Amino acid sequence: MNAPWKPGLNAPRDPFHAFVCDDHSYDLLRVVTAEMGWAPEKVHKGGLRNAVQSLSISASPQILFVDMSESGDPLNDINSLAEVCEPGTVVIAAGQVNDVRLYRDLVASGIQDYLLKPFGADQLRDALTQAQAVFMAPRDAAPERPHVTVAVIGTRGGAGASTIATSMAWMLSEKKKRPTALLDLDVHFGTAALAMDLEPGRGLTDAIENPSRIDGLFIERAMVRASDTLAILSAEAPISQALMTDGGAFYQLLEEFRLAFECSVIDMPRSMLIQHPHLMSDVNVAVIATELTLAAARDTIRLLSWMKTNAPQAQVLVVANRVQAPTPEISRKDFEQSIERKIDVIIPYDQKLGAQAAKLGKTLAETAKGGKIGAAFATLTDLALGAAEDSTGDAAKTGKKKGDSLLGKISDLKSLIPARNKEKVPLGD
Repeated sequence: MNAPWKPGLNAPRDPFHAFVCDDHSYDLLRVVTAEMGWAPEKVHKGGLRNAVQSLSISASPQILFVDMSESGDPLNDINSLAEVCEPGTVVIAAGQVNDVRLYRDLVASGIQDYLLKPFGADQLRDALTQAQAVFMAPRDAAPERPHVTVAVIGTRGGAGASTIATSMAWMLSEKKKRPTALLDLDVHFGTAALAMDLEPGRGLTDAIENPSRIDGLFIERAMVRASDTLAILSAEAPISQALMTDGGAFYQLLEEFRLAFECSVIDMPRSMLIQHPHLMSDVNVAVIATELTLAAARDTIRLLSWMKTNAPQAQVLVVANRVQAPTPEISRKDFEQSIERKIDVIIPYDQKLGAQAAKLGKTLAETAKGGKIGAAFATLTDLALGAAEDSTGDAAKTGKKKGDSLLGKISDLKSLIPARNKEKVPLGD
């Protein structure tokens, strides 16, 4: 994941500030900074907490040196520092704790270097020179592989969109070895974290309530790690609490995901398409999860039409989920005829396997690996990656003929229901 401090921004700011705890470090830093052409008076007494207090009311420098010797909780204090640092600040820390785990955690949080006290002039000079080179270096080039954003949308409740979203996220992260973010936008009843036996945390609700706080550091702290390559952002907001948002927080989250991950999978409730249609503007692949039923056929047609108008850049994959043998409510052939396109993937129904996945706290794809369901998810993942990497031509190939009447197509669906099922699905006049 990207560090919260992203070198390369060129906003006007002081070249260097330092906050140190002891006289030896203070004197040495003044000498070396003067050699490098920086103002010695920018070296201050006081350590990390003094730096947080000072930078909360003043601009961050290009390079910041902080002494953590007096910090009782270095990682927590570094996170506090990150909240007041402007993006682009290169941070060097110093301390007396000689612990490789602390060093790794600090580097993972965005620190450029960690010097063990007492340090010498040459060591300090090398660290500052390297920090200066990092700050002046051009920003990272675009990744070789374009970011893949997959939105999974269910045609009906119970179609299994959440199961597909969690399984695709697991496949992308574990089988394809791509750093992946899973965003569950059902803030009250989402099951992404539950499916992997994780606590959802408050990350998503905090993002909705305070969208201005969303940045690389927020992503690092708020997301729940399912593995080294998979992180989840979800919520279990109180059902008595209505979370008001214009969708800006969701859009900002997806922007940060593009910087920090190679793939994003969004469990997208259907209502989000109505409330926040702009969330689909940068989606590469839209997976429509459906069952082979009359109502699902109707809503698949409606979703395909919506995608063609509102998200033409997205490649659309239709996945028939929970398909039961010997015959579903509507046959595959009739379903495909009604939506005027092929179903891309069929995922069989297996009640025992689904129950086992729930008990183990694993995704269905992981539990079913080696079987037919696992193979179906592997095919779906390959199709999604292939679709995302296709040219940005006519992506939303819904197969709908020009001039067709949506109302007429839905009416035609009545004839597709087998006679034995007609009484179960009242169609009205």
